Amino acid sequence: MNDDQWLARRFEADRPRLEAVAFRMLGSSGEAEDAVQEAWLRLAASDTGAIANLSGWLTTVVGRVCLDQLRRRKTRAEQPMPAFEEGLAEPAAQAGPAADPETAALMADSVSLALLVVLEALEPAERLAFVLHDMFAVPFDDIAQIIDRTPVAARKLASRARARVRGTGTPPTRDVSRQRTVVEAFMGAARDGDFDALVAVLDPDVTARTNGGSVGPVIRGAAQLAGGAITFSSMAKDGQLVVVDGKIGVVATAGDLGTRILVFTIEDDKITALEAITDAERLQGMELTLLDA
Repeated sequence: MNDDQWLARRFEADRPRLEAVAFRMLGSSGEAEDAVQEAWLRLAASDTGAIANLSGWLTTVVGRVCLDQLRRRKTRAEQPMPAFEEGLAEPAAQAGPAADPETAALMADSVSLALLVVLEALEPAERLAFVLHDMFAVPFDDIAQIIDRTPVAARKLASRARARVRGTGTPPTRDVSRQRTVVEAFMGAARDGDFDALVAVLDPDVTARTNGGSVGPVIRGAAQLAGGAITFSSMAKDGQLVVVDGKIGVVATAGDLGTRILVFTIEDDKITALEAITDAERLQGMELTLLDA
């Protein structure tokens, strides 16, 4: 086996892990593959004899490519998550060992859409530090080199990102647990197609809007909303609970309907308003906190 063949085999062995890193950074399988391909091109043009740790070198290159892409998104205000449109076709993840039991949950082989939405709300350097350290156990010394900061600064970035992802950065407002009970009852009734159960958790004068009412009709009344909610039973099956601006929301995908966040307003244990947000620009600016299952 010659040197080129050996290098290609080594790279292919690292490819699944590199694509998993890039996917968590970019939220798009296609862009993840492009980032990994760029790493291969840079490797082929480098003096590999001077690379002491090939896997670490490749992770650093992929991290820098992804960081540049995230920064370009911020500058150009691009739509942040191609996964919204292409579906979650994630590459198989081969992550490193988790730092603690809590982070182990974030290293599952599939990445939820809700987590990707939360990660998208992070600044590029925060996202990179959190993904590399908490999901792939990359040392802060190595992360610091990618973001051109000190290891202490890299640790702080990851800590701040971790707090936002786990919901400890800004405490949710009052009665989140009670709101959650109502929303879970609504979603369960929608899954089961139970019209009466839906009406039971809705205020008689409930309103439902899309993107603040600027797009599509406004639905008023419990019976009218319950009739429509049953048609979204598939959304209820895949929905994941989040907190957004102190309210309970559900991040869901529904086939041709695409991705949306349902935000609930609840008073006296009844849903008084429901907003379906589908606009990519609005989604980009929202700060979401995942709720534990």
